[in-house]
Amino acid sequence: MKEKRIGLAIHGGAGTILKSEMTEEKEQAYRSGLQNALDEGYDVLVAGGSALDAVEAAVIALEDNALFNAGKGSVFNAKGRHEMDASIMDGAT
Repeated sequence: MKEKRIGLAIHGGAGTILKSEMTEEKEQAYRSGLQNALDEGYDVLVAGGSALDAVEAAVIALEDNALFNAGKGSVFNAKGRHEMDASIMDGAT
């Protein structure tokens, strides 16, 4: 049986992180959070789940991590409020 190749890409959010303010511990925390999101999505795929379910699992992991500008880590908008939305597109169109 031919082994399936898996590809999964994530993005930790928009914003500016100055290298001068990044400690080794903080960088490791960011890398760990990103790796966790990849692992969550990968686990879905190797278990035979759909790409859609894998994306959802990876996004949930990012949203549950306060380090990222999504979900629990969302920054405030100009009006001092959280303004969040999310979407996943599936299909050829």
